[in-house]
Amino acid sequence: MVTITADAEKFVSDLLEKNKKAGYGVKVYLAGMSCAGPQFGMSFQENGEEGDTVLKLNSFSLFYDADTAKELDECVIEFVDDPNYGTGLTIHNPNQKGCASCGGSCN
Repeated sequence: MVTITADAEKFVSDLLEKNKKAGYGVKVYLAGMSCAGPQFGMSFQENGEEGDTVLKLNSFSLFYDADTAKELDECVIEFVDDPNYGTGLTIHNPNQKGCASCGGSCN
């Protein structure tokens, strides 16, 4: 199961409000695989699709399909505000092992 931090939930809630998307949720989807692991995308979505898992939060819902659920298992969606990495959401996967970039050396 995926977890979302309180700061991330507030960020998404504020984003939905700013974009006049009251009543919408967020679809998390598997955008591909890289040598650093799964790559995810997110989009506003009014309702889940048939077969989606629905995670109801205080101010919106997260939707994701079965393939994405496998890769999201134990992940944490976090809000970051860092001068080096920017401001937004990141998905931290505590199970990811290996290199953080293609062609890099691993220790």
